[in-house]
Amino acid sequence: MLETWLITLTLAGIIGGLIYSFLTWNLNYWEKRGIKQAKSYTLVGSFPSTFSHQRNIAYDFDDIYRAYKQDENFVGVLMMRTPKLLVLNPALVQKIFVSDFQNFHDNEISQKVDEKSDFIFANNPFVLTGYEWKERRVEIIPAMTPNRIKVVYPITLDVCQRLIRYIKEQTKIKPTEGVDATELFLRYTSEVVNECILGIRANSFSDELSPIYANTKKLFNQTYIFRLYQLLTGFFPAVQHFYKMRFFTKDVENFFIDLTQKTIDLRHKQNMDRADFINYMLQLQQKRNLSTPELTSHVMTYITDGFLTTTTAITHCLLLLARYEDKQSQLRQEIAENLDEHGNLSFEVLSDMTYLDACLHEALRIFSPILFNKKLCTNSCELVNKNGSILKVEKNDVILIPAYSLHHDESIYEEPELFKPERFLPENGGLKSYRDRGVFLAFGDGPRVCLGMRFALTQSKAAIAEIVRNFVIKPNPKTRSDNTLTKDSFFGSLEGGVWLDFESIDSK
Repeated sequence: MLETWLITLTLAGIIGGLIYSFLTWNLNYWEKRGIKQAKSYTLVGSFPSTFSHQRNIAYDFDDIYRAYKQDENFVGVLMMRTPKLLVLNPALVQKIFVSDFQNFHDNEISQKVDEKSDFIFANNPFVLTGYEWKERRVEIIPAMTPNRIKVVYPITLDVCQRLIRYIKEQTKIKPTEGVDATELFLRYTSEVVNECILGIRANSFSDELSPIYANTKKLFNQTYIFRLYQLLTGFFPAVQHFYKMRFFTKDVENFFIDLTQKTIDLRHKQNMDRADFINYMLQLQQKRNLSTPELTSHVMTYITDGFLTTTTAITHCLLLLARYEDKQSQLRQEIAENLDEHGNLSFEVLSDMTYLDACLHEALRIFSPILFNKKLCTNSCELVNKNGSILKVEKNDVILIPAYSLHHDESIYEEPELFKPERFLPENGGLKSYRDRGVFLAFGDGPRVCLGMRFALTQSKAAIAEIVRNFVIKPNPKTRSDNTLTKDSFFGSLEGGVWLDFESIDSK
Protein backbone atom coordinates (compact mmCIF):
# COMPACT_ATOMS: atom_id res chain seq x y z
CA MET A 1 0.00 0.00 0.00
CA LEU A 2 2.80 2.42 0.92
CA GLU A 3 4.69 1.49 -2.25
CA THR A 4 1.60 2.22 -4.41
CA TRP A 5 1.14 5.55 -2.68
CA LEU A 6 4.79 6.51 -3.28
CA ILE A 7 4.57 5.55 -6.96
CA THR A 8 1.38 7.61 -7.38
CA LEU A 9 2.95 10.59 -5.61
CA THR A 10 6.09 10.33 -7.73
CA LEU A 11 4.11 10.17 -10.98
CA ALA A 12 1.98 13.12 -9.88
CA GLY A 13 5.15 15.07 -9.09
CA ILE A 14 6.67 14.25 -12.48
CA ILE A 15 3.49 15.21 -14.34
CA GLY A 16 3.16 18.41 -12.29
CA GLY A 17 6.80 19.24 -13.00
CA LEU A 18 6.34 18.67 -16.72
CA ILE A 19 3.25 20.89 -16.78
CA TYR A 20 5.05 23.62 -14.84
CA SER A 21 8.06 23.40 -17.16
CA PHE A 22 5.76 23.57 -20.20
CA LEU A 23 4.04 26.69 -18.87
CA THR A 24 7.20 28.51 -17.76
CA TRP A 25 10.00 27.45 -20.11
CA ASN A 26 9.67 30.52 -22.36
CA LEU A 27 8.89 33.16 -19.70
CA ASN A 28 12.29 34.69 -20.49
CA TYR A 29 12.13 34.01 -24.25
CA TRP A 30 12.95 37.57 -25.32
CA GLU A 31 15.73 38.02 -22.79
CA LYS A 32 17.44 35.06 -24.44
CA ARG A 33 17.19 36.98 -27.72
CA GLY A 34 18.90 39.96 -26.19
CA ILE A 35 16.09 42.45 -25.56
CA LYS A 36 14.04 43.51 -22.57
CA GLN A 37 10.87 41.59 -21.85
CA ALA A 38 7.80 42.94 -20.10
CA LYS A 39 6.87 41.19 -16.88
CA SER A 40 5.12 37.96 -17.78
CA TYR A 41 3.13 35.52 -15.71
CA THR A 42 2.47 31.81 -15.96
CA LEU A 43 -0.69 31.12 -18.01
CA VAL A 44 -1.59 34.76 -18.78
CA GLY A 45 1.73 36.03 -20.15
CA SER A 46 2.12 39.81 -20.27
CA PHE A 47 -1.60 40.58 -20.59
CA PRO A 48 -3.54 39.42 -17.50
CA SER A 49 -6.76 41.04 -18.73
CA THR A 50 -6.97 38.29 -21.35
CA PHE A 51 -8.30 36.06 -18.56
CA SER A 52 -9.48 38.37 -15.80
CA HIS A 53 -11.68 40.60 -18.01
CA GLN A 54 -11.33 43.22 -15.27
CA ARG A 55 -10.51 45.79 -17.93
CA ASN A 56 -9.90 46.04 -21.67
CA ILE A 57 -6.67 44.41 -22.83
CA ALA A 58 -5.67 47.75 -24.42
CA TYR A 59 -4.87 49.00 -20.91
CA ASP A 60 -2.39 46.13 -20.43
CA PHE A 61 -0.76 47.21 -23.68
CA ASP A 62 -0.71 50.80 -22.45
CA ASP A 63 0.97 49.92 -19.14
CA ILE A 64 3.81 48.21 -21.01
CA TYR A 65 4.02 51.00 -23.58
CA ARG A 66 4.40 53.69 -20.91
CA ALA A 67 6.89 51.67 -18.87
CA TYR A 68 9.32 51.13 -21.75
CA LYS A 69 8.76 53.77 -24.45
CA GLN A 70 11.41 56.20 -23.17
CA ASP A 71 14.27 53.71 -23.33
CA GLU A 72 13.22 51.10 -25.90
CA ASN A 73 12.00 51.04 -29.48
CA PHE A 74 10.45 47.63 -28.84
CA VAL A 75 9.99 45.18 -26.02
CA GLY A 76 9.26 41.46 -25.85
CA VAL A 77 5.88 40.24 -24.55
CA LEU A 78 4.00 36.98 -24.22
CA MET A 79 0.37 36.39 -25.15
CA MET A 80 -0.32 33.42 -22.92
CA ARG A 81 2.72 31.33 -23.91
CA THR A 82 3.26 32.83 -27.37
CA PRO A 83 6.18 35.31 -27.78
CA LYS A 84 5.40 38.53 -29.66
CA LEU A 85 7.24 41.81 -30.18
CA LEU A 86 5.56 45.04 -29.06
CA VAL A 87 6.74 48.08 -31.04
CA LEU A 88 6.85 51.33 -29.06
CA ASN A 89 8.43 53.85 -31.43
CA PRO A 90 6.15 55.69 -33.92
CA ALA A 91 8.93 55.96 -36.53
CA LEU A 92 9.33 52.19 -36.37
CA VAL A 93 5.55 51.76 -36.64
CA GLN A 94 5.57 53.83 -39.81
CA LYS A 95 8.50 51.78 -41.13
CA ILE A 96 6.66 48.49 -40.52
CA PHE A 97 3.41 49.67 -42.13
CA VAL A 98 4.88 51.67 -45.00
CA SER A 99 8.56 51.91 -45.89
CA ASP A 100 9.54 48.38 -44.85
CA PHE A 101 6.21 46.86 -45.84
CA GLN A 102 7.80 44.02 -47.86
CA ASN A 103 9.16 42.53 -44.63
CA PHE A 104 5.84 42.82 -42.76
CA HIS A 105 3.45 42.10 -45.58
CA ASP A 106 0.82 39.95 -43.86
CA ASN A 107 -1.48 40.05 -40.85
CA GLU A 108 -1.23 37.42 -38.12
CA ILE A 109 -4.87 36.38 -38.55
CA SER A 110 -3.83 34.67 -41.80
CA GLN A 111 -2.32 31.86 -39.73
CA LYS A 112 -5.63 31.05 -38.04
CA VAL A 113 -8.04 30.62 -40.97
CA ASP A 114 -8.16 28.94 -44.37
CA GLU A 115 -10.73 28.34 -47.13
CA LYS A 116 -11.71 24.92 -45.79
CA SER A 117 -12.64 26.30 -42.39
CA ASP A 118 -14.15 29.63 -43.47
CA PHE A 119 -14.24 30.38 -47.20
CA ILE A 120 -15.73 33.87 -46.84
CA PHE A 121 -13.39 35.22 -44.17
CA ALA A 122 -10.33 33.51 -45.67
CA ASN A 123 -10.88 35.52 -48.85
CA ASN A 124 -11.11 38.87 -47.09
CA PRO A 125 -8.14 41.09 -48.06
CA PHE A 126 -7.38 41.55 -44.36
CA VAL A 127 -6.62 37.81 -44.17
CA LEU A 128 -5.12 37.09 -47.58
CA THR A 129 -1.34 36.89 -47.97
CA GLY A 130 1.30 37.42 -50.63
CA TYR A 131 0.23 37.34 -54.26
CA GLU A 132 -3.38 36.46 -53.41
CA TRP A 133 -3.69 39.67 -51.40
CA LYS A 134 -2.23 41.73 -54.27
CA GLU A 135 -4.64 40.15 -56.74
CA ARG A 136 -7.68 40.75 -54.54
CA ARG A 137 -6.59 44.33 -53.85
CA VAL A 138 -6.40 45.01 -57.60
CA GLU A 139 -9.91 43.60 -57.98
CA ILE A 140 -11.47 45.59 -55.13
CA ILE A 141 -9.87 49.03 -55.46
CA PRO A 142 -11.78 49.94 -58.68
CA ALA A 143 -15.07 49.31 -56.86
CA MET A 144 -14.17 51.83 -54.15
CA THR A 145 -13.26 54.81 -56.32
CA PRO A 146 -14.72 58.21 -55.39
CA ASN A 147 -16.87 58.06 -58.52
CA ARG A 148 -18.57 54.79 -57.51
CA ILE A 149 -19.08 56.05 -53.97
CA LYS A 150 -20.61 59.19 -55.46
CA VAL A 151 -23.00 57.09 -57.58
CA VAL A 152 -24.48 55.42 -54.48
CA TYR A 153 -24.36 58.61 -52.38
CA PRO A 154 -28.05 59.42 -53.10
CA ILE A 155 -28.90 56.02 -51.60
CA THR A 156 -26.93 56.96 -48.48
CA LEU A 157 -28.85 60.24 -48.23
CA ASP A 158 -32.16 58.40 -48.56
CA VAL A 159 -31.17 56.02 -45.77
CA CYS A 160 -30.21 59.05 -43.67
CA GLN A 161 -33.74 60.43 -44.07
CA ARG A 162 -35.19 57.12 -42.88
CA LEU A 163 -32.72 57.22 -39.97
CA ILE A 164 -33.99 60.67 -38.93
CA ARG A 165 -37.61 59.49 -39.02
CA TYR A 166 -36.70 56.40 -36.97
CA ILE A 167 -34.96 58.52 -34.30
CA LYS A 168 -38.02 60.78 -34.03
CA GLU A 169 -40.25 57.73 -33.60
CA GLN A 170 -37.99 56.25 -30.93
CA THR A 171 -37.79 59.49 -28.93
CA LYS A 172 -41.60 59.72 -28.92
CA ILE A 173 -41.96 56.14 -27.69
CA LYS A 174 -39.34 56.46 -24.92
CA PRO A 175 -38.71 60.19 -24.42
CA THR A 176 -36.61 59.92 -21.24
CA GLU A 177 -34.85 56.58 -21.63
CA GLY A 178 -32.47 57.66 -24.36
CA VAL A 179 -31.60 55.84 -27.58
CA ASP A 180 -29.08 53.01 -27.65
CA ALA A 181 -26.68 54.61 -30.16
CA THR A 182 -24.78 51.42 -30.98
CA GLU A 183 -27.98 49.56 -31.84
CA LEU A 184 -29.23 52.59 -33.78
CA PHE A 185 -26.17 52.81 -35.99
CA LEU A 186 -25.89 49.07 -36.44
CA ARG A 187 -29.31 49.45 -38.07
CA TYR A 188 -28.10 52.40 -40.14
CA THR A 189 -24.94 50.71 -41.38
CA SER A 190 -26.79 47.48 -42.12
CA GLU A 191 -29.27 49.45 -44.21
CA VAL A 192 -26.83 51.64 -46.09
CA VAL A 193 -24.20 48.94 -46.72
CA ASN A 194 -26.68 46.34 -47.97
CA GLU A 195 -28.54 48.83 -50.13
CA CYS A 196 -25.39 50.42 -51.57
CA ILE A 197 -23.52 47.16 -52.11
CA LEU A 198 -26.28 44.67 -52.94
CA GLY A 199 -29.04 47.03 -53.99
CA ILE A 200 -31.35 45.40 -51.42
CA ARG A 201 -33.25 47.20 -48.68
CA ALA A 202 -32.54 45.48 -45.37
CA ASN A 203 -35.59 46.98 -43.59
CA SER A 204 -33.45 47.57 -40.52
CA PHE A 205 -35.55 50.51 -39.25
CA SER A 206 -38.31 48.24 -38.08
CA ASP A 207 -39.46 46.77 -34.79
CA GLU A 208 -39.29 43.33 -36.36
CA LEU A 209 -35.77 41.98 -36.85
CA SER A 210 -35.34 41.55 -40.60
CA PRO A 211 -33.31 38.53 -41.83
CA ILE A 212 -30.66 40.73 -43.47
CA TYR A 213 -30.15 42.85 -40.35
CA ALA A 214 -30.17 39.82 -38.07
CA ASN A 215 -27.53 38.01 -40.13
CA THR A 216 -25.42 41.15 -40.53
CA LYS A 217 -25.33 41.47 -36.73
CA LYS A 218 -24.33 37.82 -36.43
CA LEU A 219 -21.21 38.52 -38.48
CA PHE A 220 -19.57 40.05 -35.43
CA ASN A 221 -21.05 37.96 -32.65
CA GLN A 222 -17.95 35.96 -31.81
CA THR A 223 -18.92 32.56 -30.45
CA TYR A 224 -17.47 31.12 -27.25
CA ILE A 225 -15.89 28.43 -29.41
CA PHE A 226 -14.00 31.06 -31.40
CA ARG A 227 -12.77 32.74 -28.20
CA LEU A 228 -11.75 29.37 -26.83
CA TYR A 229 -9.78 28.76 -30.02
CA GLN A 230 -7.99 32.08 -29.53
CA LEU A 231 -6.96 31.02 -26.03
CA LEU A 232 -5.99 27.53 -27.17
CA THR A 233 -3.66 28.83 -29.89
CA GLY A 234 -2.18 31.21 -27.32
CA PHE A 235 -1.20 28.22 -25.17
CA PHE A 236 -0.41 25.83 -28.02
CA PRO A 237 0.55 27.85 -31.13
CA ALA A 238 1.14 24.64 -33.11
CA VAL A 239 -2.63 23.95 -33.05
CA GLN A 240 -3.22 26.52 -35.80
CA HIS A 241 -1.01 24.54 -38.19
CA PHE A 242 -3.42 21.62 -38.34
CA TYR A 243 -6.76 23.06 -37.19
CA LYS A 244 -8.30 26.35 -38.32
CA MET A 245 -11.29 28.10 -36.81
CA ARG A 246 -14.45 29.45 -38.42
CA PHE A 247 -15.11 33.17 -37.90
CA PHE A 248 -18.39 33.43 -39.83
CA THR A 249 -20.88 30.75 -38.81
CA LYS A 250 -22.08 28.39 -41.53
CA ASP A 251 -25.68 29.62 -41.39
CA VAL A 252 -24.53 33.23 -41.92
CA GLU A 253 -22.27 32.18 -44.79
CA ASN A 254 -25.11 30.28 -46.48
CA PHE A 255 -27.51 33.19 -45.97
CA PHE A 256 -25.26 35.68 -47.74
CA ILE A 257 -24.31 33.28 -50.54
CA ASP A 258 -28.03 32.77 -51.21
CA LEU A 259 -28.69 36.52 -50.94
CA THR A 260 -25.87 37.30 -53.37
CA GLN A 261 -27.20 34.78 -55.87
CA LYS A 262 -30.69 36.30 -55.66
CA THR A 263 -29.18 39.75 -56.21
CA ILE A 264 -27.29 38.52 -59.27
CA ASP A 265 -30.43 36.90 -60.69
CA LEU A 266 -32.48 40.05 -60.08
CA ARG A 267 -29.90 42.33 -61.68
CA HIS A 268 -29.70 40.08 -64.75
CA LYS A 269 -33.50 39.95 -64.96
CA GLN A 270 -33.80 43.73 -64.76
CA ASN A 271 -30.95 44.11 -67.26
CA MET A 272 -29.68 47.11 -65.31
CA ASP A 273 -26.38 48.77 -66.14
CA ARG A 274 -25.26 51.41 -63.67
CA ALA A 275 -21.90 52.25 -62.14
CA ASP A 276 -22.61 50.91 -58.65
CA PHE A 277 -20.85 48.26 -56.59
CA ILE A 278 -22.91 45.22 -57.55
CA ASN A 279 -22.65 46.08 -61.24
CA TYR A 280 -18.88 46.17 -60.92
CA MET A 281 -18.99 42.82 -59.11
CA LEU A 282 -21.02 41.27 -61.93
CA GLN A 283 -18.53 42.54 -64.49
CA LEU A 284 -15.72 41.10 -62.39
CA GLN A 285 -17.54 37.78 -62.11
CA GLN A 286 -17.86 37.55 -65.87
CA LYS A 287 -14.29 38.62 -66.48
CA ARG A 288 -12.75 36.27 -63.90
CA ASN A 289 -15.32 33.48 -64.14
CA LEU A 290 -16.04 33.71 -60.41
CA SER A 291 -18.37 31.29 -58.66
CA THR A 292 -21.19 32.61 -56.45
CA PRO A 293 -19.22 31.84 -53.23
CA GLU A 294 -16.21 33.68 -54.68
CA LEU A 295 -18.37 36.65 -55.61
CA THR A 296 -19.95 36.52 -52.15
CA SER A 297 -16.51 36.73 -50.57
CA HIS A 298 -15.95 39.98 -52.49
CA VAL A 299 -19.34 41.34 -51.45
CA MET A 300 -18.74 40.37 -47.83
CA THR A 301 -15.47 42.29 -47.88
CA TYR A 302 -17.46 45.52 -48.35
CA ILE A 303 -20.08 44.52 -45.77
CA THR A 304 -17.60 43.46 -43.06
CA ASP A 305 -15.22 46.38 -43.64
CA GLY A 306 -18.01 48.96 -43.58
CA PHE A 307 -20.27 47.60 -40.86
CA LEU A 308 -18.70 47.66 -37.40
CA THR A 309 -16.09 50.34 -38.14
CA THR A 310 -18.76 52.76 -39.29
CA THR A 311 -21.04 51.97 -36.36
CA THR A 312 -18.21 52.61 -33.89
CA ALA A 313 -17.20 55.84 -35.62
CA ILE A 314 -20.67 57.39 -35.75
CA THR A 315 -21.67 56.29 -32.25
CA HIS A 316 -18.65 57.76 -30.51
CA CYS A 317 -18.39 60.87 -32.65
CA LEU A 318 -21.97 61.78 -31.66
CA LEU A 319 -21.21 60.88 -28.03
CA LEU A 320 -18.30 63.31 -27.99
CA LEU A 321 -20.29 66.02 -29.77
CA ALA A 322 -23.03 65.51 -27.18
CA ARG A 323 -20.52 66.05 -24.36
CA TYR A 324 -18.98 69.13 -26.00
CA GLU A 325 -21.88 71.43 -26.87
CA ASP A 326 -19.62 74.13 -28.30
CA LYS A 327 -18.08 71.66 -30.79
CA GLN A 328 -21.56 70.44 -31.74
CA SER A 329 -22.69 74.04 -32.37
CA GLN A 330 -19.60 74.75 -34.46
CA LEU A 331 -20.25 71.67 -36.60
CA ARG A 332 -23.93 72.60 -36.98
CA GLN A 333 -22.85 76.00 -38.26
CA GLU A 334 -20.46 74.45 -40.81
CA ILE A 335 -23.27 72.20 -42.04
CA ALA A 336 -25.72 75.11 -42.37
CA GLU A 337 -23.19 77.14 -44.36
CA ASN A 338 -22.71 74.33 -46.88
CA LEU A 339 -26.30 73.31 -47.66
CA ASP A 340 -27.38 73.80 -51.26
CA GLU A 341 -30.62 75.44 -52.39
CA HIS A 342 -32.48 72.16 -51.80
CA GLY A 343 -31.19 71.86 -48.24
CA ASN A 344 -28.77 69.03 -49.08
CA LEU A 345 -25.05 68.44 -48.82
CA SER A 346 -23.57 67.33 -52.12
CA PHE A 347 -21.02 64.52 -52.21
CA GLU A 348 -18.21 66.94 -53.06
CA VAL A 349 -19.18 69.39 -50.31
CA LEU A 350 -19.49 66.62 -47.71
CA SER A 351 -16.02 65.37 -48.63
CA ASP A 352 -14.52 68.86 -48.25
CA MET A 353 -16.06 69.89 -44.91
CA THR A 354 -12.95 70.29 -42.77
CA TYR A 355 -14.55 70.55 -39.31
CA LEU A 356 -16.78 67.51 -39.89
CA ASP A 357 -13.72 65.59 -41.06
CA ALA A 358 -11.76 66.73 -38.00
CA CYS A 359 -14.56 65.74 -35.60
CA LEU A 360 -14.80 62.26 -37.10
CA HIS A 361 -11.06 61.60 -37.02
CA GLU A 362 -10.76 62.88 -33.47
CA ALA A 363 -13.50 60.43 -32.45
CA LEU A 364 -11.67 57.65 -34.28
CA ARG A 365 -8.53 58.56 -32.34
CA ILE A 366 -10.19 58.46 -28.92
CA PHE A 367 -12.30 55.36 -29.66
CA SER A 368 -10.28 53.61 -32.32
CA PRO A 369 -12.16 50.65 -33.85
CA ILE A 370 -8.95 48.60 -33.82
CA LEU A 371 -7.05 48.93 -30.52
CA PHE A 372 -3.93 47.09 -31.65
CA ASN A 373 -2.61 45.55 -34.85
CA LYS A 374 -0.89 42.20 -35.30
CA LYS A 375 1.59 42.09 -38.18
CA LEU A 376 3.52 39.05 -39.36
CA CYS A 377 7.19 39.19 -40.28
CA THR A 378 7.34 37.80 -43.84
CA ASN A 379 11.09 38.23 -44.44
CA SER A 380 13.83 38.11 -41.82
CA CYS A 381 15.12 41.62 -41.15
CA GLU A 382 16.81 43.74 -38.49
CA LEU A 383 15.33 46.32 -36.13
CA VAL A 384 17.53 48.79 -34.26
CA ASN A 385 16.82 49.60 -30.62
CA LYS A 386 17.40 52.98 -28.95
CA ASN A 387 20.73 51.87 -27.48
CA GLY A 388 21.97 50.85 -30.93
CA SER A 389 21.56 47.11 -30.37
CA ILE A 390 20.12 45.10 -33.25
CA LEU A 391 17.39 42.49 -33.09
CA LYS A 392 17.08 40.06 -35.95
CA VAL A 393 13.37 39.56 -36.48
CA GLU A 394 12.72 36.09 -37.85
CA LYS A 395 10.14 35.10 -40.42
CA ASN A 396 6.74 34.42 -38.75
CA ASP A 397 7.57 36.53 -35.68
CA VAL A 398 4.44 38.47 -34.70
CA ILE A 399 4.69 42.25 -34.31
CA LEU A 400 2.17 44.09 -32.12
CA ILE A 401 1.33 47.74 -32.82
CA PRO A 402 -0.35 49.50 -29.84
CA ALA A 403 -2.71 51.82 -31.71
CA TYR A 404 -4.64 52.79 -28.58
CA SER A 405 -1.46 53.78 -26.74
CA LEU A 406 -0.18 55.91 -29.62
CA HIS A 407 -3.57 57.63 -29.89
CA HIS A 408 -3.57 58.41 -26.15
CA ASP A 409 0.05 59.42 -25.69
CA GLU A 410 0.17 62.96 -24.26
CA SER A 411 3.59 63.55 -25.85
CA ILE A 412 1.89 63.11 -29.26
CA TYR A 413 -1.63 64.41 -28.58
CA GLU A 414 -1.87 67.14 -25.94
CA GLU A 415 -4.60 66.30 -23.40
CA PRO A 416 -5.42 63.07 -25.25
CA GLU A 417 -8.61 62.28 -23.33
CA LEU A 418 -10.21 65.56 -24.41
CA PHE A 419 -12.18 65.93 -27.64
CA LYS A 420 -10.19 68.46 -29.68
CA PRO A 421 -11.14 68.26 -33.38
CA GLU A 422 -8.91 71.26 -34.07
CA ARG A 423 -5.90 68.90 -33.98
CA PHE A 424 -6.93 67.62 -37.41
CA LEU A 425 -7.73 70.92 -39.13
CA PRO A 426 -5.62 71.72 -42.22
CA GLU A 427 -4.10 74.81 -40.61
CA ASN A 428 -2.67 72.58 -37.88
CA GLY A 429 -1.21 70.05 -40.30
CA GLY A 430 -4.33 67.95 -40.69
CA LEU A 431 -4.58 64.18 -40.59
CA LYS A 432 -1.55 63.79 -42.85
CA SER A 433 0.83 65.17 -40.24
CA TYR A 434 -0.15 62.39 -37.82
CA ARG A 435 -0.25 59.60 -40.39
CA ASP A 436 3.20 60.52 -41.69
CA ARG A 437 4.56 60.08 -38.15
CA GLY A 438 2.88 56.70 -37.68
CA VAL A 439 0.64 57.90 -34.85
CA PHE A 440 -2.85 57.71 -36.42
CA LEU A 441 -3.88 54.13 -37.12
CA ALA A 442 -7.68 54.00 -37.02
CA PHE A 443 -7.67 52.41 -40.49
CA GLY A 444 -4.16 50.96 -40.40
CA ASP A 445 -1.60 52.44 -42.78
CA GLY A 446 0.51 51.72 -45.83
CA PRO A 447 -0.49 49.41 -48.70
CA ARG A 448 -2.78 47.41 -46.40
CA VAL A 449 -4.75 50.40 -45.17
CA CYS A 450 -8.47 49.56 -45.00
CA LEU A 451 -9.76 49.35 -48.59
CA GLY A 452 -13.24 50.44 -47.52
CA MET A 453 -11.98 53.56 -45.73
CA ARG A 454 -13.45 56.09 -48.20
CA PHE A 455 -16.82 54.37 -48.22
CA ALA A 456 -16.89 54.13 -44.40
CA LEU A 457 -15.99 57.80 -44.00
CA THR A 458 -18.69 58.88 -46.45
CA GLN A 459 -21.35 56.80 -44.66
CA SER A 460 -20.23 58.16 -41.31
CA LYS A 461 -20.09 61.82 -42.35
CA ALA A 462 -23.49 61.68 -44.05
CA ALA A 463 -25.19 60.27 -40.94
CA ILE A 464 -23.42 62.64 -38.52
CA ALA A 465 -24.21 65.71 -40.63
CA GLU A 466 -27.88 64.78 -41.03
CA ILE A 467 -28.33 64.11 -37.31
CA VAL A 468 -26.51 67.25 -36.13
CA ARG A 469 -28.58 69.47 -38.45
CA ASN A 470 -31.84 67.91 -37.20
CA PHE A 471 -31.18 67.36 -33.49
CA VAL A 472 -29.50 68.78 -30.44
CA ILE A 473 -27.72 65.75 -29.02
CA LYS A 474 -27.09 65.21 -25.32
CA PRO A 475 -25.71 62.29 -23.31
CA ASN A 476 -28.41 60.32 -21.51
CA PRO A 477 -27.72 59.83 -17.76
CA LYS A 478 -27.23 56.10 -18.45
CA THR A 479 -24.03 56.92 -20.36
CA ARG A 480 -20.82 57.17 -18.33
CA SER A 481 -18.89 60.44 -18.50
CA ASP A 482 -15.36 59.10 -19.03
CA ASN A 483 -13.74 57.21 -21.93
CA THR A 484 -13.36 53.80 -20.27
CA LEU A 485 -13.30 51.01 -22.85
CA THR A 486 -15.61 48.03 -22.65
CA LYS A 487 -13.93 45.10 -20.90
CA ASP A 488 -14.46 42.19 -23.25
CA SER A 489 -13.93 43.53 -26.77
CA PHE A 490 -11.01 44.06 -29.12
CA PHE A 491 -12.87 47.08 -30.53
CA GLY A 492 -12.74 50.55 -29.01
CA SER A 493 -16.18 51.17 -27.55
CA LEU A 494 -17.42 52.79 -24.33
CA GLU A 495 -18.03 50.56 -21.31
CA GLY A 496 -21.73 50.29 -20.55
CA GLY A 497 -22.82 51.45 -23.99
CA VAL A 498 -23.70 54.84 -25.45
CA TRP A 499 -27.18 56.21 -24.74
CA LEU A 500 -28.10 59.55 -26.29
CA ASP A 501 -31.00 61.99 -26.09
CA PHE A 502 -32.14 63.63 -29.34
CA GLU A 503 -34.06 66.90 -29.16
CA SER A 504 -35.56 67.83 -32.53
CA ILE A 505 -34.51 71.29 -33.66
CA ASP A 506 -37.87 71.70 -35.44
CA SER A 507 -39.69 71.42 -32.11
CA LYS A 508 -37.64 74.10 -30.36
